[in-house]
Amino acid sequence: MKFADPKNDVAFRKIFGNEAKKGILISFLNSILNLEQERKIIDLEFRNTFQLPRISGLKSSIIDVNVKDQSGTTYIVEMQLSEVSGFDKRVQYYVSKEYSSQIEKGEEYSKLTPVVFIGILEFEYFKGNNYLTRHVILNIETLENELKDINFNFIELPKFKKELNECITLTDKWIYFIQNAENLDVIPPNVDDEGLKQAYAESNKHNWSKEELNRYDYFLMREQDERGRIELAIEKAEKKGLERGLERGLEKGIQIGIQNREIEIVKNALRKGLSISDISELTGLSAEEINKLI
Repeated sequence: MKFADPKNDVAFRKIFGNEAKKGILISFLNSILNLEQERKIIDLEFRNTFQLPRISGLKSSIIDVNVKDQSGTTYIVEMQLSEVSGFDKRVQYYVSKEYSSQIEKGEEYSKLTPVVFIGILEFEYFKGNNYLTRHVILNIETLENELKDINFNFIELPKFKKELNECITLTDKWIYFIQNAENLDVIPPNVDDEGLKQAYAESNKHNWSKEELNRYDYFLMREQDERGRIELAIEKAEKKGLERGLERGLEKGIQIGIQNREIEIVKNALRKGLSISDISELTGLSAEEINKLI
């Protein structure tokens, strides 16, 4: 077996955006969100899938899937490959827009249903070492979560350091899959969840069509090009900063050299008994400048 990288655009859509294999996403959501008993997701309706960028200016480094469960709750699962400026504001705007778009002007607010955001990040963003964090609206005095319709969940992949034998919970097994599947040759023996098994099966490139493989490779090249552009921009910025630093250092050095020479001239003039006014006339420096040098 040779598994695809689930973080790849084509692989992510094939695994998590597959209506025919919705059990994959149901297992993932129930696990990551710790949904049990009456809160457990039983069925999903796929809607508005993969329409990013929905906001002008967003790049394709963002991949998402949008679904609604049997209770009407909307789930947005998003893969964010690189940090963008204003990331936190974009996420809040995105979710708020999804929430408000559920009703038209004049309709009852009671028709609004919860929106849950799950962001899978290939970069570290929040403080602390937790690789899975949950963010809700709390009453600052009582710490009660009374405004419950919107919440955010983030998986920061760089913070996930567990080896395969350390993955005991289904949540950890899912995160391990997303982070490491491309480096595996077989489905790990500790995988006993049907949804996760299907995820491995869908990511097995031996079962892919030639068109899917070509699109997968194309996305890899596009991603490498994007990273190359970022690295080149950083390299140019660093080089420019170094050149400017050298220029400033040279300017400062020249200034210091001139100042030291002036100090020596003033010292020698004072030794010869010249007055401040005489030194000023001799050097062209003002009395104030001469006093500063002294």
